[in-house]
Amino acid sequence: MDKITVVGAGNVGATAAQRVAEKELAREVVLIDIAEGIPQGKGLDQWESAPIEGFDSRVVGSNGYEESAGSGIYIVTAGIARKPGMSRDDLLTTNAGIVRQVAENIARVSPDAIIIMVSNPLDVMCYVAMKASGFPRERVIGMAGVLDTARYRSFLALEADVSVEDIQAMVLGGHGDTMVPLISYTTVSGIPITQLISKEKLDAIVDRTRNGGAEIVKYLKTGSAYYAPSAGAVQMAEAIVKDKKRILPCAAWLQGEYGMSDLFLGVPCKLGRNGLEQIIEVELTDAERDELKKSADAVLEPMKLV
Repeated sequence: MDKITVVGAGNVGATAAQRVAEKELAREVVLIDIAEGIPQGKGLDQWESAPIEGFDSRVVGSNGYEESAGSGIYIVTAGIARKPGMSRDDLLTTNAGIVRQVAENIARVSPDAIIIMVSNPLDVMCYVAMKASGFPRERVIGMAGVLDTARYRSFLALEADVSVEDIQAMVLGGHGDTMVPLISYTTVSGIPITQLISKEKLDAIVDRTRNGGAEIVKYLKTGSAYYAPSAGAVQMAEAIVKDKKRILPCAAWLQGEYGMSDLFLGVPCKLGRNGLEQIIEVELTDAERDELKKSADAVLEPMKLV
């Protein structure tokens, strides 16, 4: 790909830009931020790491969108971050205004781009971006399920004392306290997780996954997670750039899937060159279906405010 742009040069954005460059997913990586000098400085610093890390993707910083014209993918991380005591929904109005402006600019300079949304509250920000850009659902997808699933898998690996690589799992639903880790689909190299970890311990892991972001915010005090979120966004970008047809849990605009319509919700998505290429409907237990419905309700509520 010729160009990938990351909007927002804070911790998530800057780390995402570095990962995109190191994986050489595009010839040029553009880092955009309204703060003067910050994207330029970080972009130059990243480019100076290229001879050591051995990548040729050129990283440039900019305060405007012209530099990003013709980008195939935009990873949007712009917005204020959570502070201790704040829920993702507390960020709603401020970030909706920021994301609306970002999406309009993207549509103006790169009308064929794919947007990977990272800003919180994630599911609602996807909706704001889709409305403001006028893009079809295939080209606006949210990074949440990949992150939530990574957290879930990392906790399971610790508990079962196995490699994270051998844990297959999926977390669906909204990116918040109502997310739905699918225990019925969680395995270690094909072995059901319920054979390796007790129900009590699994319940505790599900709970820790739901509060994974808040746990980190509490430690950091002045910001929120960025290593894992940036890794999640870049995994999605890589699946698109390389047309990998990966099945990843992402926030997608539902139109009848799982019996729901007109909202963004984390579901299994096939990602390839065209962005969202298919939503895969898996069979859920009654309990999982109820939880997914509850999660959808939690997303619909704040959607009315934007």
